[in-house]
Amino acid sequence: MNTSVIIRFVILGVLWLAVVALLLSTRPLTPYLAFVIVASAIIVFVPMYKKYVKNDKKDR
Repeated sequence: MNTSVIIRFVILGVLWLAVVALLLSTRPLTPYLAFVIVASAIIVFVPMYKKYVKNDKKDR
């Protein structure tokens, strides 16, 4: 995995954590909010994982 891919993951992770922190600071944690947080993580990180990590292993 290239350094640029790691930087992308880190920047996106920090931004996602900031949004989650904002959500948790303004609302109480409910099952619905927990679902929204988990679903957003899946929507954000799984496609990136498939594109950069999984395909990287196939190229080698």
